[in-house]
Amino acid sequence: MANTTTPTADDLTNRVADTVDEVKASASENAETAKGRFTKAIEEAKAGAEALKGEALEKSAEYKAKVAGTTSDWVDEAKVYAGQAKEKGAALAVEGKTRASDALSSLGKTISDTAPTIDEKLGVQYGDYARTAARSIQETAAKLDSKDLGELGEDVKEFVRKSPGVAIGVAAIAGYAIARLLSGGSDD
Repeated sequence: MANTTTPTADDLTNRVADTVDEVKASASENAETAKGRFTKAIEEAKAGAEALKGEALEKSAEYKAKVAGTTSDWVDEAKVYAGQAKEKGAALAVEGKTRASDALSSLGKTISDTAPTIDEKLGVQYGDYARTAARSIQETAAKLDSKDLGELGEDVKEFVRKSPGVAIGVAAIAGYAIARLLSGGSDD
């Protein structure tokens, strides 16, 4: 007859601790990957802005040399280029907001989809924690999607001032979500 022993509280605690360690390690790796990709994206955006700035400066220099007496014309052109650069920056920011919202939604769905497995392996209580976290993440994604960039900027500033520790935690979760989004989802 097979040896069937009931796991002790220490065994369950060790399993939970091992699972938490695995999740932390995975989140850390994904956060580093996301950080690298985010940094690269920021560098590319800066390079694009520099290129636009260089082009605007070239154009304005050409016009100034051609028509020294009509400075108002090239000032207007420079303003147009600046407006275009601003629009491009705003479009990139909106795209980033959309990606972040999609990543949070995806993370929430992933956690929600994993909850039944957590129920089986760790217990219903931990599965309920996962479902609650998934709901919160999905609600956050919906709120993020519904706000404009100005509102988000003010909300972030106020939140960081009030809760810097929580802000660091949220940044880690966002890094994980971005890493999941950029890595193409699950590794099935």
